[in-house]
Parts: sequence; structure tokens; C-alpha cells
Amino acid sequence: MSTTTVPHILVIDDDADVRDLVVEYLGKNDMRVSAGCSGAEMFALFDREAIDLVLLDLRLPGEDGMLLARALRERATVPIVLLTGRSEEADRVMGLELGADDYVTKPFSPRELLARVRAVLRRYQVQATLPERDNTRRAYRFSGWELNLRTRRLVSPAGQSVELSNGEFSLLNALCRAPRRVLSRDQLLSMSRLHEAEVYDRTIDVQIRRLRLKIEADATNPTLILTERGAGYLLASEVETLF
Repeated sequence: MSTTTVPHILVIDDDADVRDLVVEYLGKNDMRVSAGCSGAEMFALFDREAIDLVLLDLRLPGEDGMLLARALRERATVPIVLLTGRSEEADRVMGLELGADDYVTKPFSPRELLARVRAVLRRYQVQATLPERDNTRRAYRFSGWELNLRTRRLVSPAGQSVELSNGEFSLLNALCRAPRRVLSRDQLLSMSRLHEAEVYDRTIDVQIRRLRLKIEADATNPTLILTERGAGYLLASEVETLF
């Protein structure tokens, strides 16, 4: 999520009055808002636009809002705020368990909606910037590998040192900071831009292939750095942080 631009909110609700209210009110409060009325529109807009937060109505006609929330959460780490009816406590609980960040009950106060959206965005901004502010991390360990952040040295499970380019080190560092989380190419580019020229001259896909050749037992059948088609990449391993 970008923390330097106007946040882009996506509201998905079949009620045109609700959509218009959200678009107008959030727009007056320094936010950009896109709107749709179905799951298909949600994913189409999400794929086309850089979205900072999704407001999702759980009661879309003919669609399972829970399945949509789950699919969105599996696809990306974008914040999700659910729009629910006052009597839908079970839905709210299930939605939060599926990975939603908050909920707003209908009918809602526009001021409350704005406050909740801002609060969720702040939490994500803190999470996104915390690794850059925390310089106490010494190394990451994953699946027997160790990436030393101070010496920029990667050691294999067999104890052998593996040479990494600046771009490969920065990319692996970014993946270790968000284990088991799908990161888009844009996110990886932003998170790994410690050595601008190295990353700019080589695409993320090329860097991923090179990393796989160095850390995978079979680079053609990877088990550590996985591809999520249409979404990005993730490090499929628990990561231990050493301080």
C-alpha cells in the first residue's frame, strides 16, 4: 500500500445509494474511491487499479460474500473492511476469522466509516514501515538457510556460503520480512529497492529465477519461493528472526 499518495478505496455494494454516499463522503476527505456492485467488478477493478483498502458488502445478491472475502485475502494483503447488517453477528465473526480487518454495520454513520477506514490504513502503514525503522534485525533463518543482514551473507543448510548479487539479497530480504504472504511484483520492487540500479536493470521475475537456482533443490519445481499466478510470489516457509 502506498503511504505517500492519496489512498485509493474500493467499495463493493449492490446498493447504489450506499456506493454514492461512500464515494462522495470519502472523496471529500482526501480519498480516491472506486465503486462496483459485484465480485466480478471487485476483482476486475482490483487487477486494474492499485487499491489501498476494500469495503465489501457481505450480502451481494447471488454471491457469497465470505467466499469473496476469502478469495481476496488469499490473493493479496490489502486491508478489508466488511459492510454488514446489524443482525449479522455470525457473519462479522466469520469475516474477521477469514482475515478481514474490521467491519461497519448498516446503516452506518459516514463519520464512523471514515474513522474506521483511517484506523485500518494507519495500522497497515505502521506494519509496512516498521521493518525499515527497525535496524536491530541480525539475520533470518528459514528451512535451514540463514540470511545475515549485517554481512549480507547467505548460508545453506550444509553451512556453505552462497553468493548473492545486491538485487538478489534485497529481494530475499523482502521475502523473509513477509513469510507465507503473497507479494506483488510492485510490492517486491518497492520493498527491495535498496540498490536502485541493480533492481531496475533486472525484472523481479529474473531475480526470482536466479534465487531459485541458488536455494531450491529443483528450481523447476520450487518449494520455497512459490508463484501465485496473477498475484506475485511468496516465501513458503516459517521464518525465524534473529536480533
